[in-house]
Amino acid sequence: MYRLTPTQLLLLALLTLVWGINWPIMKLGVSAYPPLAFRSISLVLGVPVLGLALVILKVPFRVPRRHWPELLALSATNMFIWHACIILAVKSLASGRAAILGYTMPIFSAVIGALVFRSSLARRAWLGVGAAAFGVALLLWHELTGMAGRPIGVLLALVAASTWALGTQLLRRTHIAVPTLTLSFWMTVLTAVVMSLLSWAFEGDAWRPPPRETWFAIGFNAIVIFGYAHATWFYLARSLPPIASTLSVMLIPVLGVFSGAVWLGEVLHWQDWTAVVLMVAAIASVLWPARGPLPPSEQSLREQNARDAGRRP
Repeated sequence: MYRLTPTQLLLLALLTLVWGINWPIMKLGVSAYPPLAFRSISLVLGVPVLGLALVILKVPFRVPRRHWPELLALSATNMFIWHACIILAVKSLASGRAAILGYTMPIFSAVIGALVFRSSLARRAWLGVGAAAFGVALLLWHELTGMAGRPIGVLLALVAASTWALGTQLLRRTHIAVPTLTLSFWMTVLTAVVMSLLSWAFEGDAWRPPPRETWFAIGFNAIVIFGYAHATWFYLARSLPPIASTLSVMLIPVLGVFSGAVWLGEVLHWQDWTAVVLMVAAIASVLWPARGPLPPSEQSLREQNARDAGRRP
């Protein structure tokens, strides 16, 4: 298992907080506004925020031309499909349930990593995957009867989650030798273009100035989500093993469920409370420090004792 540094733990905590409370914020944003238009405006306004960060931090913008095909593939799996599918799912589902379905991603990621990329997972990591999967099943308990009336929203969320899981695995293995913030900037630019075209194609007739509550949600997503959260996630996804960078943020759907209950009046059941314990267990399976190698002096002493024991009659 992987030991996280204090900086990585702090980034994960802030990421968990802002992504968790963003689910009901997104629901407010799309309740009275076309979902693809909401997402595309947020992305367009988020691009200069990321660009300013690159300028202040003196991070180069340039990506060598030979890496653009791989950058496009990373953008498609990490951003294009995720943002298009999940915002449509948020429109049709309760915000907490959309968060739960979206964060089946760690389960897909663990399975894809083990089966496709032959990643070796410790037993404790598989227990974490199992706990997370059981938590998702519990949180969806009251959605099962409603799925017959909302199959498209559920399917879109699962497609988004599985594609994002593949993107996380690809991002971990990318050979593009540029800073993560540079990758984040160009993936956001490309996604803004794609989402704007999708909104124009499918929602052009419904375009209008956003209402006040939608502007609040747009601003939060532009500045906090695209200006901070996505760049932080890409950094963690590149610097941590996939299982650590995915299961370690499983508290996000829990925050999504409870913040949706507080802000939007979405009803909670005993399954929600039980799932909290399971999600925390999943996180602990990744973040709990593993027993490291023995110090050299102690290791030499044990080897000497073993040799002595072998010489005894």
